[in-house]
Amino acid sequence: MMPSKQTLLHIAAGSLLTLGLLGVFAFRDDQKKLGNEVETRWQPPALPEEISFAGEAVPLDRWDVQERFDRELLFNYYSPANVLFLKKLSNRYFPIISERLQANGVPDDFKYLCVAESNLLSGATSRSGAKGFWQFMDATAPGYGLTANDQVDDRSDIIKSTDAACKYLKAAYQKFGSWTAAAASYNCGMGGYNGQATYQQTTNYYDLLLPEETNRYIFRILTFKHLLENSEKLGFKLEEKDLYKEVPYREVEVSSSIPNLAQFAIDNGTTFKVLRAMNPWLKGRSLTVSGGKTYKIKLPAAS
Repeated sequence: MMPSKQTLLHIAAGSLLTLGLLGVFAFRDDQKKLGNEVETRWQPPALPEEISFAGEAVPLDRWDVQERFDRELLFNYYSPANVLFLKKLSNRYFPIISERLQANGVPDDFKYLCVAESNLLSGATSRSGAKGFWQFMDATAPGYGLTANDQVDDRSDIIKSTDAACKYLKAAYQKFGSWTAAAASYNCGMGGYNGQATYQQTTNYYDLLLPEETNRYIFRILTFKHLLENSEKLGFKLEEKDLYKEVPYREVEVSSSIPNLAQFAIDNGTTFKVLRAMNPWLKGRSLTVSGGKTYKIKLPAAS
C-alpha cells in the first residue's frame, strides 16, 4: 500500500529537521574541538620593513605600493607547494643564471625576473606563445641571437637565453635609466613602457599606471625575492638533501648532422628521454648541422 502524499511530506520535514539539528550540533562540536585555531590559522604574511630591487629602493612608505606588494605576497605565500618547488629548483639554476648576469653586467636580482617569467621551467610556454626560461616570442628570439625552429630552440638553453635577456635588459636600462623600469618593460615592451611614460610624464615605475599585468609585475618579482631569500624564516623548511642539484654531465661537440637522436643517445650510453631532459633545447628527432656550425650536447657523466 502506498503512503499518502501528506504522510510523505511529514516524513520529509522530519528528516530535514533531524539533519539540521545534527548539523548544528556537529558544527558546535567542531568549534569546541578547534577552539581559537580557526581564528589564527590563516594570517597574512608581514611585509618586510624594507626591500630593494637591483639596488633601487622600493617606496614601501606609500600605501599603494604596500597594497600592491601585499597582494602578490599573500597569494604566493599561500601557494606553499610552488614556493618549495622553486626553492628546490633554484638550487640547480640560480648559480648558472647568476654567473651569466654578472658576466653581462646585469644585477643579480634579475634571476627573480626569470622565476616570475617561467618558474625556472625550460619548457614553459605562455598563452601568447612566449617560450623558455626567459619567455622570448618566436618573432623576437632571433633578434637576440636565439635560434628557434623545429630542431633547436635556444630559449630552452639556460645560458644562451640568459645572455639574450641580458642584451634586452641592458638596452632598456640605457633607455630608461632604471633597472626597475627595465624589468617592467620586459613585460610590456620598451615601446609600451615608453608610451605610457611619455603620456604620464614620468619614467618612475611606481608612479605609472600601466596595464594590469605590468602593474603587478615588479611586485611579483619582489615577492619571489622575499620568499626565496627568507624561506627558512617564513616557514618553508628544506634540508640540503631536498634541493635539486645540477645533473653531472660530460659534453660532446658535434660538427655533423645527427639523423637519429635516439640512436645517438643509445650509442652514447643513455636514452632519448635523458638526452632531451639534459638538452631541452633539442626539439626534434634529428639535428641538422651545417655551415661549419657546431653544437655542444650534454650527456650523463661517465660513472
